[in-house]
Amino acid sequence: MAEDFQSGWQLTESDPGVFSELLKRLGTPLVVDDLYSLDSASLSEHQPIHAFIFLFQWVSSHRENVSGEYDHEFPGFFAHQVVNNACATLAVMNAVGNIPDLPMAPELTDLINFSTGMDPQSRGMVVTSSDWLREAHNALSPPSSISLEDRSMQKTSDEAFHFIVYMPSMGCVYEFDGLKEAPIRHGAYDESGEGWVSKAREVIEARIQTYPPGSLNFSLLALHNDPIPGLTKQLAELQTSGNATLAAEVSAKLDRENHKREQWAFENSLRTHNHIGLIHGLLKALAKAGKLHDAKDNAKKALAERRAKKSDSMDED
Repeated sequence: MAEDFQSGWQLTESDPGVFSELLKRLGTPLVVDDLYSLDSASLSEHQPIHAFIFLFQWVSSHRENVSGEYDHEFPGFFAHQVVNNACATLAVMNAVGNIPDLPMAPELTDLINFSTGMDPQSRGMVVTSSDWLREAHNALSPPSSISLEDRSMQKTSDEAFHFIVYMPSMGCVYEFDGLKEAPIRHGAYDESGEGWVSKAREVIEARIQTYPPGSLNFSLLALHNDPIPGLTKQLAELQTSGNATLAAEVSAKLDRENHKREQWAFENSLRTHNHIGLIHGLLKALAKAGKLHDAKDNAKKALAERRAKKSDSMDED
């Protein structure tokens, strides 16, 4: 994958709350939601969708036949991934950098403008050398004393996960993969009906089908406008017009979205909290109760089973 140096970039989770908070810190009016299906009904509540962020397990032994064609003359924003742990933020950058007229923080505007005309590798270096962007990324990671990675297990490319983006640009569906030499153009889409989403669905489903069944983990996220401002405005208009039935429906949608934000904020606070003191207190309590030795043995047993299960899964693949 990318060159093995981190330059202070910490590992982050693939979670809608993490991505949405990052987008907020970048000054964009966008959020991210998990998708469990690509059918029209599932996508309708998130429209308009600006991009799909596709997470998949990187398998070095898998020889992927690249569909579409490289567009080395792509005039938009495309940056290479030059730091492993920056993968999620790079995917976000490759997406928001190609959404026309998107409001964003002045720092982000300056970064995109500064890198205009650069080759993808140089652009990737600009992105990962940005102190403020790295700080926004790391703000959603656990404290430096806590790692999401198991350092006792030798990490291989078979255990790595990677983010790529599918989105419309210039009348075509494009794939932005920071590990590829250039953006990949998957062809034009029909403006009628579902538009670019229909074409992207075909590409994503075809990609998934190239992998052995059950051998990979996938996750798909929808990048779309934050619905809260629109729902708030709609609710006020309905209440003013006296349409109580529709106002109740919109109010229920607004309540669900606000509850989701509260849940994201709570989960993000847990991610970034330093739990060392709590862990130390629990270990002391176990030791005083004479249960620490058994707890350690059980943990070693669980870790051995986890390694064996992962090894068996890789052998089957």
